[in-house]
Amino acid sequence: MVALACAACLAPAWAATAAQPLVLDDARARIDAWSAVTALGDTGKQMTLDDARVARDRFAAPTTAPGTLGHRRDAVWLHLPLEVAAGSDGRWVLDLEYAVLNRADLYLLDAQGRLVRQARLGNLQPYAERPLPSRSHAVELALQPGARYEAWLRVETLGAMIVPLTLSKPPAFWQHALAEQMLQGLLAGLGLCLLFYSLLQWATLRDPLLPKYALLIGGGILFSLVQFGIGAQYLWTDRFWAETHLAGIAALAAAAGTFLFVEDVLRGPERHRWFGPAMKGGAAFLAVVAVAYALDLIDVHAVSAVIGSVGLAPALIGLPGALKLARRGNPVGWLFIVAWVGYFVSTAVMVALIRGKLPANFWTLHSFQLGATLDMLLFLRVLALRLHAVHDEARRSAHERDSALSLAQTDPLTGLPNRRGLQAALADGLARATRERLLAVYLIDLDGFKPVNDKHGHDVGDALLCAVAQRLRASLRGSDVVARLGGDEFVVVAQGLPSDDKARELGDQVAAAFIDPFELQGLHFELGATLGYALAPLDGDEPAALLKRADAAMYAGKQDGRNVLRLV
Repeated sequence: MVALACAACLAPAWAATAAQPLVLDDARARIDAWSAVTALGDTGKQMTLDDARVARDRFAAPTTAPGTLGHRRDAVWLHLPLEVAAGSDGRWVLDLEYAVLNRADLYLLDAQGRLVRQARLGNLQPYAERPLPSRSHAVELALQPGARYEAWLRVETLGAMIVPLTLSKPPAFWQHALAEQMLQGLLAGLGLCLLFYSLLQWATLRDPLLPKYALLIGGGILFSLVQFGIGAQYLWTDRFWAETHLAGIAALAAAAGTFLFVEDVLRGPERHRWFGPAMKGGAAFLAVVAVAYALDLIDVHAVSAVIGSVGLAPALIGLPGALKLARRGNPVGWLFIVAWVGYFVSTAVMVALIRGKLPANFWTLHSFQLGATLDMLLFLRVLALRLHAVHDEARRSAHERDSALSLAQTDPLTGLPNRRGLQAALADGLARATRERLLAVYLIDLDGFKPVNDKHGHDVGDALLCAVAQRLRASLRGSDVVARLGGDEFVVVAQGLPSDDKARELGDQVAAAFIDPFELQGLHFELGATLGYALAPLDGDEPAALLKRADAAMYAGKQDGRNVLRLV
């Protein structure tokens, strides 16, 4: 808005009478020619060069800002008087640095009114027929030192009539062209990196936000490729439909992607029920407009009106939600607010340029592109926060799932695996058991536990069971599994035993864990243990069968007097 106010204040100066002939002095390598330009509209688009020369007195300095004639449908004739300094070598490049200008016919007359140079410029002319192979519309002039000339330009275009007219020495022209090519390469390269990143991430994560970001990025990249002539120069040379349609389609695609991106990020239970349908409806409407424009059912002026109105809707509709997030300290809210401020400023500058309120210069011509790049980077941060949140949620869910699974497979008293956990351990061990690496299943029944429980109560009994669990774990290898079946029955699963002798040796080691009495709460308890065991695959390869054989061995041990180790 400040820019528009300044433009309004400066308007009277732009409306002043055109200056004297533009002096081409080699001391100035690049000269803005607009100060010497006068213009005359050609509503019927029938005026010839002779007609324009006859109507010379009707030409006047443009009332619009330098380098722009506003958004208009007629043709415009421009008159530029030139005077070549005596010390000049006469080599100059006249450049119209607005790549999407459709047509500009140049007529260069000498002081006697003779036509000395004629050229047709514009993006609807075959690229091979351009006077200079550049992304802008330029022609090299060979002028006589000390001579005067008149340049007449007839300009016609479907979109904004932006005519940044300069005269440069050839080295300065090519240096400026190279700098612009490098800038466009950097910005396009950045955009393509972001585009490919989002698509690759989507292929991996399948997050629906990623293709919406890709649509937003892709539309912005395509718009810049058209707007700055890179596409016509390298990608779709001489495909004039692309030159007249792709910029509008790209802008509509970027706006549709913004609708979908904002709706996805700001979606939540606190949003109004019409928020989602309104945002998706806006994207659908833009898609319909894009198809209609591609089929030439509407013109570029209608597309500009849609972009200038509906294109602002994602920010306006999403702003309340972004403000709520910002007030809660959520960085996503602030990122959206900063992005939309940049978008509004860059759009206001571009609209003012199109309407002839601001001059055509580097900053105004690149305002929308720079604003779109800022939005891409800020939205990338929003995307990163979203993916980080998704990752955290997945990790939290996995942790909760693992915790729930652990609880389901763990005895709440001793912390040992329960029956379900024992089944999982047996299934895992049996899958690797061989005759050279045996798996042993020991079923342990405590001797002397019931009197302790009856005399001292369940609290002491529970504490004693926990002490038994700790001693069993301490007496075994780290790879061995100790489980509690219930009551005073425990199971040990040992893998990787080279022989049945080693299995018996390990069983004796388990039995030895009960030699020392248990000291608990100032009390002295002596417990024994009767063990029965089975070996896999020698005694079977099914968990139930092995447990049954170990139980039979343990029961036989009880019958033989307890405190023994028995293999069935």
